[in-house]
Amino acid sequence: MSAPQQTIHVGGEWRSAVSGATREIIDPVDADVFAVVSEGGITDTDDAVAAARAAFDDGTWPRTPVAERAALLRRVAALLERDRERIGALESRDAGKTLEEGRVDVDCVRDAFVYFADLVVNESGGRVVDAGSDEIHSIVVHEPVGVCALITPWNYPLLQASWKIAPALAAGNTFVIKPSEITPLTTVALMGLLMEAGLPQGVANIVTGAGDTVGARLAEHPDVDLVSFTGGLASGTKVARAAAETVKKVALELGGKNPNVVFADACATDEGFDTAVDQALNAAFIHSGQVCSAGSRLIVEEPLRERFVAELARRAEMIRLGRGTDPGVECGPLVSAQQLAKTEDFVASALAEGAVLRAGGERPDGPGYFYRPTVLDRCDRRMRVVREEVFGPVLTVETFRTEDEAVTLANDTEYGLAGAVWTADAGRARRVAGRLRHGTVWINDFHPYLPQAEWGGFGKSGIGRELGPTGLAEYREAKHIYQNLAPRPVRWFAG
Repeated sequence: MSAPQQTIHVGGEWRSAVSGATREIIDPVDADVFAVVSEGGITDTDDAVAAARAAFDDGTWPRTPVAERAALLRRVAALLERDRERIGALESRDAGKTLEEGRVDVDCVRDAFVYFADLVVNESGGRVVDAGSDEIHSIVVHEPVGVCALITPWNYPLLQASWKIAPALAAGNTFVIKPSEITPLTTVALMGLLMEAGLPQGVANIVTGAGDTVGARLAEHPDVDLVSFTGGLASGTKVARAAAETVKKVALELGGKNPNVVFADACATDEGFDTAVDQALNAAFIHSGQVCSAGSRLIVEEPLRERFVAELARRAEMIRLGRGTDPGVECGPLVSAQQLAKTEDFVASALAEGAVLRAGGERPDGPGYFYRPTVLDRCDRRMRVVREEVFGPVLTVETFRTEDEAVTLANDTEYGLAGAVWTADAGRARRVAGRLRHGTVWINDFHPYLPQAEWGGFGKSGIGRELGPTGLAEYREAKHIYQNLAPRPVRWFAG
């Protein structure tokens, strides 16, 4: 265990919490304490917002030329490349994922900074609006929203931070970020890189602490102009409710219950069958299923079910668990004792409701928060495990007989973040993808995303989008400037 770290950054300075409170960070592999961070509170949050407010109202960043802002984002990307191994290993230990996943996360964060740098620097100076007269010059420009509150989750702490920080800075905003209290360390590291890259003091601020204090205060704070939150549905609705009091902009990404639809024709060949099974494993069990877009609902055509599920279960039993930095490990632990208990409860309720256990369903021997990748067959929409987001290594299996039934099952969820369809029929692929009510639809693939393409969901998966041009627009306000080049009296009133 290391000595307590000063993990609150306000107005360009690292500091401890005003109260002196700290929080232990737990290694999910062995349940040991491996770091101690500052536990911020209301006063720390107010100080951070005040610093961000001053930096926006009186500082240089909102008025810094776009090319200079883009150059800073690229410097951050270069520093991430330099520190890839260090930060990837830290993400692995903090969140419990494999080292390779941690490295990939750093690469994706780098790509996000590069993308938004390129996007903002290549824009035109505004959109000219045809007013129908040579005497009128009309243009729509975009300005930064102001002070942004960024609240990120524990499963992808570094990646989710970058999806918010990069566009916020590219647009010229200042911000306060609150990482998850469970996995704050790589966000703290990223803050250090922002300072090293030369970001002016007060533009970027971080308060480590609990969601019900720091997060709640940010959502309600009258000097915050936008709150962007990624996390669970219950917490997200609280954020929206608090933000409504001051009518601030809100962006929410609240998870999903994502269908992976497999038609029998996708498995007509041995190669096709192997690929679909392999991708179903990846969809469900990457990062122990702790992924908002996890393909946790396998919806497979009935004639294929027995063969497909049998092979899926066989391979699931072979997944190697352990510390993510150890050679050969394919899957790490759940992030906390609470998440482990939640997963166990979901599996127990599924079995009580009639699901058939085909693989996993138990903790392995030893310390830490590990849970075996679990396959539950014979599931249906009445079961809680099919309706609610588990956020653990649990895959449910449902079946269908017709294309219409497959689409109905896939859309029968209050969420709508992502989904996939597997088929060798190009026409069917387009039809089904067009009918799925999900923000991202993969055809014969699962999980890849592009920083150039919007990410977000329908229904209770949230409000707004991250990434892509829309992800930048979230952090801007549109302003219409109308100039009369030949003003004259209107003579509306006779007097």
